[in-house]
Amino acid sequence: MTLPQEIIRRKRDGAALSSDEIADVVDGLTTGAMTEGQIAAFAMAVFLNGMTRDEAVALTLAMRDSGTVLDWSDLPGPVTDKHSTGGVGDNVSLMLAPIVAACGAFVPMISGRGLGHTGGTLDKMDSIPGYTSQPDTALFRRTVREAGCAIIGQTADLAPADKRFYAIRDITGTVESIPLITASILSKKLAAGLGSLVLDVKAGNGAFMARKRDARKLATSLVAVAEGAGLSTTALVTGMNQPLAPAAGNALEVAVAADFLTGRARPRRLTDVTVALASEMLYASGVAGNTREATERALDALETGRAAEVFERMVHALGGPADFLAGHADHLPKARATLAVTAEAEGYVQAIETRRIGIAVVELGGGRRRPEDTIDHAVGLAELAPLGTKVARGDPLAIVHAQTPAAAEAAAATVRAAYTLGEARPKPDKAVIRRVTADG
Repeated sequence: MTLPQEIIRRKRDGAALSSDEIADVVDGLTTGAMTEGQIAAFAMAVFLNGMTRDEAVALTLAMRDSGTVLDWSDLPGPVTDKHSTGGVGDNVSLMLAPIVAACGAFVPMISGRGLGHTGGTLDKMDSIPGYTSQPDTALFRRTVREAGCAIIGQTADLAPADKRFYAIRDITGTVESIPLITASILSKKLAAGLGSLVLDVKAGNGAFMARKRDARKLATSLVAVAEGAGLSTTALVTGMNQPLAPAAGNALEVAVAADFLTGRARPRRLTDVTVALASEMLYASGVAGNTREATERALDALETGRAAEVFERMVHALGGPADFLAGHADHLPKARATLAVTAEAEGYVQAIETRRIGIAVVELGGGRRRPEDTIDHAVGLAELAPLGTKVARGDPLAIVHAQTPAAAEAAAATVRAAYTLGEARPKPDKAVIRRVTADG
């Protein structure tokens, strides 16, 4: 085994690491043989010098093999999943998994917690009382078989090397490294035993990749490395210059998902991204013969209520209330204080500094400053005005949900500063920007 400091030095100096050296790093991550300082130094060396495709494939496979790799060959249908690189108000997974499952595929969705200013799907699911977000393998498998999908977190035996690496990257300024993001995402998905994968790569001021060209570069890396590791993968680059859902914060986003699935409210932008990803998953998994048929099937699953039924079965199977969708307002936690963020002038919403919206949620307690921080699932922002909204002076731009009036005031100031109003209506902000495949 090569000394960790020698591997760090080689990567610091721009060398391409061998698969054996990368395996040594992953072994050190898994066993604890590498210190937190050494892992942080390795992450920074990769952040600054990058990795070749072969290095990224080797890192991905080594992290996959650091734990159990699931086998779903006993299921009577294709196994597929989606992963988002993270955004603000991105609650798509909560609707997407049941939509796809209602169409005949199986979706074992292993999700992450919040990272930086972006929310995590797992934190959203933890808002649901009784929901077991980290079940044992037997319960996970049973839920996928019986409900068609299960949204859970990494268990201790699935890609354990990534779990430690993920937490350290979050606090060392190395989140945005393309090869590290690639290996982190794909190691978990490969460990989940998927037959196909669709990626949602965010681009915009609320994403880790603010520029479209950087998001496309990440999407291309993800698809290339996934294909190199033997997993059929496509990606959509989607816009994140504004929150995707009209809410940011865990329980508030779950409420939006409940209203979406039951048909009470389906915001257009959120619908566009959700249905586009569902179409990709149904086509990639072979459930639909083309994307047009896939889109029709996804919409039918929503309109007939079958997707809502799947979501309810999943929630109940994992310990949540059997009547969650009908009674979500009673089941979800509520903050003690609410405050409207009002417009200080008349005009159109011309721009939103979406990262500030995410930071406001973190400052309220809805995200983490440190890996060990406890999440307050009740706090966040609701009724966020989207780009292009016309407002009069005093109209609400958002509603803050906080635990104290002082926290609400502080968040309101952050949100107000994130909004730019002007006289002209801005051009529509495209929800789905580009499709990326292995062919380019």
